[in-house]
Amino acid sequence: MDTSGPTLIRPALQDTAFLDDVRRVREDRAARNTFHLWWLGQSGYLLHWQGAFALLDPYLSDSLTRKYATTDKPHVRMTERVVSPDQLGFVQVVTSSHAHTDHLDPETLRPLVAANPEIRLVGPEANRALMRQRSGLPDAQILGLDAETGTGPVNPGTATYETVGPFRFHAIPAAHENLERDADGHCLYLGFVIRFGPWTIYHSGDTLHYPGQAQRLRAFAPDVALLPINGRRPERRVSGNLWGDEAAELAHSMGARIALPNHYDLFEFNTATPDLFVQTCQRLGQGYQILRAGERWNIS
Repeated sequence: MDTSGPTLIRPALQDTAFLDDVRRVREDRAARNTFHLWWLGQSGYLLHWQGAFALLDPYLSDSLTRKYATTDKPHVRMTERVVSPDQLGFVQVVTSSHAHTDHLDPETLRPLVAANPEIRLVGPEANRALMRQRSGLPDAQILGLDAETGTGPVNPGTATYETVGPFRFHAIPAAHENLERDADGHCLYLGFVIRFGPWTIYHSGDTLHYPGQAQRLRAFAPDVALLPINGRRPERRVSGNLWGDEAAELAHSMGARIALPNHYDLFEFNTATPDLFVQTCQRLGQGYQILRAGERWNIS
């Protein structure tokens, strides 16, 4: 990892300490009805439930920092990497919400696949060819999802999904910054409602608010919402996301018990503080949790 330049933020748990924490949770049979979540930075999370692991939109390399190092849009890293992807040899499924490299990174996916040859990759059907190219996985291990973008009510019992181990993945449209489809009508940007045991979490991917979004999510009764807070500014010249107050308001509108912010403290040019998110959650009475990179959070 490139640690030159300004002092980087140290993860709460990193490398061996992080892996030891994962191992302890994996071996703790007394916590069978507890799920655990580690924030890996940006939009990445490691999810554990009853011995199974799902990896959500991981970015665990310096590929973007190297790519843009000599351009007028340098991606200067703020936080050290939590763990190398080749050390995560226990993962059953990994997601990619859309094609941007911090959500579909070949330098993360290739070593992850090498460590987990039977892993499944869940993402937009629109990105199947790109997911195959960047991961090296065969089509049989790529599970493409799509979603309707209407504003009417959703019946979670009849909505399409893919299942890997105990995890059931439902696709939710995402607006990054618009609701876009490819030439075949497939959504380019998705979020995922993930159901396992008695739990439901919503990982939004990159998104703004759009009409009908909260209504659609409310039907799934999410326990936890994982939402971006880095916002949007034209001078960044990248697609934008929710600001912190908008993320808190969306979590409240969908009825999420707990909201966790993400997509900040990775790149200097495209970040925000969680202060506005926290203030708005407190004003609304919305439950929330702020994690450090590498930190574990659990609910039982």
